[in-house]
Amino acid sequence: VLLGLKRHYKKRCQGRMRKHVGDLCLQAGMLQDSLVHYHMSVELLRSVNDFLWLGAALEGLCSASVIYHYPGGTGGKTGARRLQGSSLPAEAANRHRPGAQEVLIDPGALTTNGINPDTSTEIGRAKNCLSPEDIIDKYKEAISYYSKYKNAGVIELEACVKAVRVLAIQKRSMEASEFLQNAVYINLRQLSEEEKIQRYSILSELYELIGFHRKSAFFKRVAAMQCVAPSIAEPGWRACYKLLLETLPGYSLSLDPKDFNKGTHRGWAAVQMRLLHELVYASRRMGNPALSVRHLSFLLQTMLDFLSDQEKKDVTQSLENYTSKCPGTMELLTLPDGLTLPPVPFTKLPIVKHVKLLSLPTSLRPQKMKSLLGQNVSAKSPFIYSPIIAHNRGEEKNKKIDFQWVQGDVCEVQLMVYNPMPFELRVENMGLLTSGVEFEALPAALSLPAESGLYPVTLVGVPQTTGTITVNGYRTTVFGVFSDCLLDNLLGIKTSGSTVEVIPALPRLQISTSLPRSAHSLQPSSGDEISTNVSVQLYNGETQQLIITLENIGMEPLETLEVTSKILSTKEKLYGDFLSWKLEETLAQFPLQPGKVATLAISIKAKLDFSCQENLLQDLSDDGISVSGFPLSSPFRQVVRPRVESRPATVSEGSKAGDLSHLKTLEAVLNFKYSGGPGHVEGYYRNLSLGLHVEVEPSVFFTRVSTLPATSTRQCHLLLDVFNSTEHELTVSARRNEELILHAGECQRMAIQVDKFNFESVPESPGEKGQFASPKQLEEERLEARGLEINSKLDIHWRIPSLKRSGEASVEGLLNQLVLEHLQLAPLQWDVLVDGQLCDCDAAAACPVGDPVRLEVRLTNRSPRSVGPFALTVVPFQDHQNGVRNYDLQDTVSFVGSSTFYLEAVQPSGQSACLGALLFLYTGDFFLHIRFQEGSRSKELPPSWFCLPSVHVRALDAQA
Repeated sequence: VLLGLKRHYKKRCQGRMRKHVGDLCLQAGMLQDSLVHYHMSVELLRSVNDFLWLGAALEGLCSASVIYHYPGGTGGKTGARRLQGSSLPAEAANRHRPGAQEVLIDPGALTTNGINPDTSTEIGRAKNCLSPEDIIDKYKEAISYYSKYKNAGVIELEACVKAVRVLAIQKRSMEASEFLQNAVYINLRQLSEEEKIQRYSILSELYELIGFHRKSAFFKRVAAMQCVAPSIAEPGWRACYKLLLETLPGYSLSLDPKDFNKGTHRGWAAVQMRLLHELVYASRRMGNPALSVRHLSFLLQTMLDFLSDQEKKDVTQSLENYTSKCPGTMELLTLPDGLTLPPVPFTKLPIVKHVKLLSLPTSLRPQKMKSLLGQNVSAKSPFIYSPIIAHNRGEEKNKKIDFQWVQGDVCEVQLMVYNPMPFELRVENMGLLTSGVEFEALPAALSLPAESGLYPVTLVGVPQTTGTITVNGYRTTVFGVFSDCLLDNLLGIKTSGSTVEVIPALPRLQISTSLPRSAHSLQPSSGDEISTNVSVQLYNGETQQLIITLENIGMEPLETLEVTSKILSTKEKLYGDFLSWKLEETLAQFPLQPGKVATLAISIKAKLDFSCQENLLQDLSDDGISVSGFPLSSPFRQVVRPRVESRPATVSEGSKAGDLSHLKTLEAVLNFKYSGGPGHVEGYYRNLSLGLHVEVEPSVFFTRVSTLPATSTRQCHLLLDVFNSTEHELTVSARRNEELILHAGECQRMAIQVDKFNFESVPESPGEKGQFASPKQLEEERLEARGLEINSKLDIHWRIPSLKRSGEASVEGLLNQLVLEHLQLAPLQWDVLVDGQLCDCDAAAACPVGDPVRLEVRLTNRSPRSVGPFALTVVPFQDHQNGVRNYDLQDTVSFVGSSTFYLEAVQPSGQSACLGALLFLYTGDFFLHIRFQEGSRSKELPPSWFCLPSVHVRALDAQA
């Protein structure tokens, strides 16, 4: 027994000695010798079950093999492994398979007798180093032996670390993780806090080395928490914060918010939020509130979708508490170690879904004056159309918006925003971010209800210079954090363009009128918006002055002004000028400086059709209105037919004379085209529209019209039946006629003596458009021109004394062809002169008894054809004013010569005359009837062409 114990002790001592010698050889760089000694030590110690030293010998064998295979070391991620083609000892290329034992002979090391004199070299070559796979197996074996001893935890941990570094070089990550997992559970003696931090940091580095990033981050965070353990008197918050920052990549977390706009979320949001909370807390304990605000803002911006409603409230409340002491800014935060934290704009508070640049209101929208070449023709090209030019314009159009903003005018951008928070969100100092033009953003404050859905927000500003302005984004202040949100960084945003041209400043015109605003909003067919609508109620034929006040409320002088009017589509026939004005007096006050006022008078004349149809008159009578002056069954109705072209009036049952069904509506638009300042130099102007709504109430109606001949062939009587359709007493007057008083609903006849008209002097063609007009249109225009001439001579006016309102009444549109013929001068004009005095009226021509009286008959041919010759016979007679005429005057009147006058043929526009003489033998009143002899008058000419005036001669004593 003692001998066995002695032999056992001897082998243990030899094995330990061999292991010690192997360590010394390894330290001395004698790699082959160390391998031999380690192999012999392993064999000796294994035989005596000296496990602690056996594990150490195996570890030494692994270390020597690692040095052989990886001469570059295992400290880095990329260990340099020994390759066959490298400059290494020759035995490396001929190394045997794992487990084989054969002696490798180096031919260069042999002597002539084949025996190497250096026995240590031979011994070193007798045992090969371990293969890469054997190294890991021996490490496992060594670690298993270490684990048998409670106090060998440190060397066991070191062996695990060494094995992991070798496996990292071999890229065997899963096996390395098993060694590390074993290292985690090794029970060491009582460690200090610094040693614990170091242990976890090393574990983190090793996990990082094998590519286990999240595991590495986990142990790095454990190390960070160990820095501020409660047992430490002075917690190291800066070290904790630094270690926490190093854990961010392992959890797929970046402190740049732009990285979270690149698709779906990466990483575990719950773990990331926990880590961000710890960063906030650590930075606060470090005494850096700006850092706390930045991390908390980042948490709210990037993790908003993963926060519960309660968490959103808690985070925002904490953020408001922090920002009350240190507001959040858009500046870069630089840490002492050089790390910079980018700003965190709140692009989700609120969420912007749509951005649209708004054009100026219609009244302020600038328009370009049309050049001679036209708007769409490039002055650089001689061609009317070029596809290249059109293509380039299309590309440019995609970049720029097709409207302009004006320097100095408030411009608007509409945003559709959404509040994702479960509570009311207050956004302060919300304004625009622009570039390219100096821009004054006018901040706005808004309050969005909880989960509001899409909510329109309009941001405004004033461009101070001209050029091309680009809207890059917007700025907000939410929870005390200032944010500059760029449109390029917003996800899912829709925009119709963000670049617009700013033109030079233009004046701003504001108009006010003397009329009340109208509730009727006009809608022109052109689609233009009307800024102001006014209304007025007039009687038919009434004229009212509209005073328009023009005020320059801009900052530029108002230099030019053009006023045009447009009557909107109406079924009513208008006579005369509906709107008229004189612009010269207003332009005399120009240029209109800012703040100055000018006035413009617009005359509104509502003159519609004054004719009345049978059905309207019947309705008025049925409603109980007295239609006096003539019975409804009067034969006079048969004289003048009702106008077929008149618009039928629809009167509902039970309606009265003043019912709305008799009201007629006229609508017109006044356009004010004005310019001035730098914008006028560049060829821009503005257009301001005023809508005019006129309700026309009936005043008087002409129910019937006819003519009666007058004593003169050049005159006639025009008979008008006038009906008062108002509810007030009304007077009607014409030129050289007395006023006719009409009570409400009364109809009376008025006779107006008028001179006949020579319609040949009226222009037949309305102008150039007459070349393309149809015969029917030409006839209608000819009738309108004749009616206008007749109406101007009649000068019919009405007046309502109780209302102090007056107007004119027009017969235009009432006169039919028959009446016009009666009012027209005959183409053949006959004149009779007695002693050179023209006789064409009731006045008698005086002549002495016993003296010859010269009688002359003249004919003026106004027709386009030749007429004549004619034979006229003069027949004197006396009218006893009782229906008896005495033609037997042979003893009273005698002719000097023949009683028959002859006229030669008269050419168009020609004139002819015949002379004769009479002798009155007695005093008295005589009449001369001049008639045509049978056969001397052309049958194809109408009888109205041969209307000769009656001649009244008064024969007096020569003494009288």
